[in-house]
Formats: sequence, structure tokens, C-alpha cells
Amino acid sequence: MHFIASPSTDPFFNLASEEYLLKGFSEHIFLLYRNTPTIVVGKHQNTLAEINLPYVEKEGIMVARRISGGGTVFHDLGNLNFAFITGGREGEMVDYKKFTRPLIEAMGTMGLKVTMGERNELLLGKLKISGTASHVNKKRVLHHGTLLFSSVMKNLSLALKVKPERFTDRAVKSVPSRVTNIRDHLVQKIDIEDFQTRILNHIFHSMAGATHYTYNDHDLREINHLRDTKFSKWEWNFGYSPKYQFSKQLTFGSGNIHIQMNVEKGVIQKVSIEGDFMSAKDIHYLEELLSGTIHDPETLRMKLSAIKVDEYISGLENEKLLSGMF
Repeated sequence: MHFIASPSTDPFFNLASEEYLLKGFSEHIFLLYRNTPTIVVGKHQNTLAEINLPYVEKEGIMVARRISGGGTVFHDLGNLNFAFITGGREGEMVDYKKFTRPLIEAMGTMGLKVTMGERNELLLGKLKISGTASHVNKKRVLHHGTLLFSSVMKNLSLALKVKPERFTDRAVKSVPSRVTNIRDHLVQKIDIEDFQTRILNHIFHSMAGATHYTYNDHDLREINHLRDTKFSKWEWNFGYSPKYQFSKQLTFGSGNIHIQMNVEKGVIQKVSIEGDFMSAKDIHYLEELLSGTIHDPETLRMKLSAIKVDEYISGLENEKLLSGMF
């Protein structure tokens, strides 16, 4: 088994490396990495329905999509991410107990009594410290997950604080859980670098044929190509979301409006704006202007910059309308 400690904290690079190692290698692999603050959504989720977009933009938190299913998680430098990538027989490859057991045992050496929950999460008592997911590609499988060690809980809580009732879709929904940081339960206080080293060393010495592996120039070129052409792209992180309907009531100084949008592959197909308001120009022109635009704040802001929304909805400023579309 190859043991890899990622040289990068770029979430797009690290998520790309998982796909590269899954599809480009035949060896068994154990990968550890950390990311700068990032929300990571599951493959089949509606990104905008999972994140608190104003908070994410204000705090500069990145948004990424992984290749496995399951719910949304928060990464930062206080969170250690692990991945087991192995081969196996069809129908027998997805085994969460098998791939979390080494981690449970490693944390047991630090005095932590960790158990697996009903949704394959790892728990300290009744509090979640890890979410896990898997992805099968031909005869290889990726099992990966998080280990909350010293994450900033305020960011975790606020970045994922959304109002899902605004979205109607068939996307996978995240299940909220009470979480805790591993560091708070350790008798011997260590930092995350030491924690990573202990996890890596314990599992390394428990695996037959374990070898340390460092990415070579070819690996880095391939991973960065995947990063640049897929994992860092809006089309993957937002546009890949299943089609959805968005609905929101917006109250402003002189009235109320109800905004409805049909969105497919991230592109607004149809907009309907109804409500109690006065207008000097036909509202249908505004609806048609917004249709065909990707459901992205900056793109919509640029589209609206060519008009004054107040002429179509009296008393409503451009930015106020934009806030009603998310």
C-alpha cells in the first residue's frame, strides 16, 4: 500500500488527486490531506441548497464538489481528510467498517473511544467527528472522510446554515449532526500536525507492504490538469447540480414580490416575478433578461448592470433584487 501525505492544501488539487489515484493507479493507497476553508458538497447535491452563500462569499470560503455521494462537509486546516483507495471484487468493495477500523484503532492509542454511527459516521460519545463516503470506479473503490480535529466551529455552522425550503429538487439532502473537535477530548494536548503523524504512523505500521509515496512530475501534471479542467470549474461545482426550482418572497420599501426560477445545469431556464408593486416598464422584459443566465451572483450582477431594476419594480434596487435570487 502506498502512503501519501499531500503536499497541498488546495481543495481542488486534493479532490482531483483522489480521482487520479482511483483511476490511474492499480496499487492500494492511503492518502491524508488538509484543505484551506472549503465547503465540499456530495456529487449528487444541489450546491446552492447546501450553502449559506452570503456568508461563504463574505468569508472567502471555497466551494467544491467531490466524486462521491453523501452530504455536505466543511473543511479547514483544523480538519484532517483521509482516503483509502483499493481494488476488490464487484459487490464487495464498499465496506465502511473495514476502512474506518484502522482510524478507530489509531485514535484508540490516543485514549479516544470512537464508534461508528448508523450513517457510517465516526462518533465520540454521541457527537460526530467524521463523515464518510465512497465511490466505485470499475474494480476500484474510494473510501474517504473527514476527521474534525480543531476546526473553527463557527464557520462550520454558519457556512452550512441554509433555508432548503427555497429549493425544490431531487438532490441528495444533508442530514444535520451535532459535531465536536477531537482535540477537545484528548488528555495529551497535541496539534493537528502531530495528530496527522500519529494517524499515518499507526496505520503505516499495521499494513503489510506499506511504502511512502511522493508525487512525481507526471503525477503532478495529471492532477493539476484534472484540477484546472474539472474540479476548479463552476460547471462542476455548481452547474452539475440536479435541476431545481427556486422560490423566495422578497419584501422591500414599497411592496412585496415572489420570485420563482427553473434552473437546469446551473442555467436559469425561466423566471417569474409576481407581487404587489408599481412599474414603469414591462416586467416581462426583466424576466426574459434574466432567463438563460447561469445562477451565479456575479454573472447576474453583470446582467442587471445594463438596466435599472427600479424602472420595472418601483422602489427596488438592483442589489436587492439580486439578494432575492439566492
